[in-house]
Amino acid sequence: MPKTTTKPTGTDWARVKREAAADAPIDDQSGPYDPNDTAAASAYWQQATITRGRGRPPVSVKRPTLNMRVDADVLDAFKATGPGWQTRINAVLRDAVAHGVTKE
Repeated sequence: MPKTTTKPTGTDWARVKREAAADAPIDDQSGPYDPNDTAAASAYWQQATITRGRGRPPVSVKRPTLNMRVDADVLDAFKATGPGWQTRINAVLRDAVAHGVTKE
């Protein structure tokens, strides 16, 4: 029989479930609106704007994803140059296209 272990989350889920079942008004008034006032909550979220958080910034032209096979030693050589190795492969391929190496 496999052992199941759970990591403590720091959340008192029994209390959360108890309070959710009670459906009591929220006493916390530290937010931007009274959470017990439906009209105030609706008005607040109507004016809300979404700001982009962390992650890759949006680009105007999205590059396609490519899945190709290369020799292991070639890949190892690019990876050994550190972060940005995929960008360097792209630069080498771009240079080859610019110099007509792709034409037979």
